Formats: sequence, structure tokens, C-alpha cells
Amino acid sequence: MAQTIRLHETGGAEVLKLETTEVGTPGPGQARVRHSYVAVNFIDIYFRTGRYPMPLPNGLGSDAVGIVEAVGEGVSCVRPGDRVGYLLGPQGAYADVRLMPAEVLIPLPPEVSDSTAATLMMKGMTAQYLFRQVFPLQGGETILYHAAAGGVGLIACQWARALGVTMIGTVSTDEKAAIAKAHGCSHTIVTSRENIAERVREITGGKGVPVVYDSVGKDTLAASLDCLQPRGVLVSNGTSSGPVVIDTMQLAMKGSLWVTRPAMLHYATPRANMLAMADELFGLVKAGHIRSEPSRVYPLKDAAEAHRSLESRATTGATVLVP
Repeated sequence: MAQTIRLHETGGAEVLKLETTEVGTPGPGQARVRHSYVAVNFIDIYFRTGRYPMPLPNGLGSDAVGIVEAVGEGVSCVRPGDRVGYLLGPQGAYADVRLMPAEVLIPLPPEVSDSTAATLMMKGMTAQYLFRQVFPLQGGETILYHAAAGGVGLIACQWARALGVTMIGTVSTDEKAAIAKAHGCSHTIVTSRENIAERVREITGGKGVPVVYDSVGKDTLAASLDCLQPRGVLVSNGTSSGPVVIDTMQLAMKGSLWVTRPAMLHYATPRANMLAMADELFGLVKAGHIRSEPSRVYPLKDAAEAHRSLESRATTGATVLVP
């Protein structure tokens, strides 16, 4: 049996309920994983509120780390006793133990602790595909990154520094600005009192930036477009403030701009892609370029409280649940 957070309807954090569920033995191609840490991501809120539809009732959560307890027929990529993490597969990571498709499990190197890995499976891999695949950074660029003190943001700050990229990061408070700078962000813009586009033009000598990574969405769209150089790229990798609606004529008028809305699935599959992404990420951790630990830790049963904290914008860094 497993302790699992489930929801039977969409809505506020109160719809998250701790339930006892049957787990069973792994079938062909499956592995049973006992979790040590479960990550909480903003995308979980999208599923909980119904912005991203899914069948109900259902579990919640997309990534976790733990140990393989058993494997089913035909599984050779992992063995019982292996430490693993994952970020793909069905919803349902908010649990102490569950069955998973073995092909999505990523072996963890001994140098990377479970607590560190829990902050990196979705968030670190997101930084990887944003910086190394969606708009491949070579070093020397100046970029704009929104929500620089968030879970992905603090990893992005460190990755940018390791690449030799000048990162301009937006934050909501001076306290968050200090945290982002301590992690490697070159310049910060405090959105509660500074104009984003004006500051970017000031920092770049009027040129703007070749790429903007925008996970905020509706509230920052206009500013993001105004920060771009001609033929620049807006990477719309989230919509925490609301959906993005773009008038394509504005893209032409502002400099023949490009917009992409990437999804992890299309960059982390097939399995070889996912393992290569993880290898680069873990390599930076082992080299000391990326340091990451949870900033907030909640018991599994308090998943609703974790969601409330994340929605309030009170958090920095990564939030995790402990079964």
C-alpha cells in the first residue's frame, strides 16, 4: 500500500487529499520506486487548477527521486537497489511509493545526493534544454531571464555563470535580487519598482538581448518583446501569470521576432536524449558549478500548504515533499 496525494476535482489547494492506494508488483517494463524526495513544481498547480486538463480522480506530481525496489519482466535499464530520479511519465509523484515505466528512470551518480537530485530532475533539466537546446548558448551572450530567484531560475543563474553568459534576471523584491546575484545573476531588475525594457536597454547599451526566457507569461509578454533585438527569440516556457496571446503583426513590427513554446517531452525523448541531458547537468554539479538544495521541505501530507506557499510567490529556490 502507498500513501498518495490525490485530487477528485480541480480547484484550490484544499482539493489535495492524502489517501491510501494499492501499488502492487511491477508489470512488464515497470519498476517500483520508493521515494525519498518529491519535487513540487509550478506546473503541478496548473494541473490542480485545471489549466492543464487531466482525467480525474488522479495523482499529482511529475518528478521525484528514490530507490528501485523491484522491476518487472524485460527491464534491464535499472535494477533493484539503484538510486534513480525521473521527470517524465504519468502524474502521481506525490506518493511514498509507486510504479513507473522503467524507461523514464535516470540513474543518479553517487556524487549527487537525493536532496540535490530532487531539486534538479525537472528544474535542472529545464535549465538544460532552455540553455543548451531551445536557444543554445555558447558563452558571451547577454540574456534576459524572468523569475531568476525561482526553482529553475537559481539553477539558470549558475549555469549562465558557468557558460560565461551575462544574465539579466527579473525578481519581485530586493531580497530575491540578492539571492539571484549570489547564485551568479549578473544584473537584476526588481519588477515592483523598475521598468524591465528600459533597464534591459540601459544594461545592453540600447541593443537589447537576443533571447528572453519568460516563464511568467501574460504580465511580462509586452516587456519581453520590447527587450529583444531584431530577429530575437522569445522562449515562452511558462504562464504563471496567465496565458500568452500574441499578435503576429507585433512580431514583425518589433523586429521580425521569433516565439517558441517548448515542452520537455519533445527535448527529453527518446531515452538517449534524456540521459545525455542528465549527464551534462550532473557533470556541472560534480564540477561544483551548480549547487542546489531544497529551500523549503514539507511532509507529504502537507502538500496543500506547499502549494499555497508556491502560489503566494513567497518562495525562492526549490520546494520538496518528504514521504
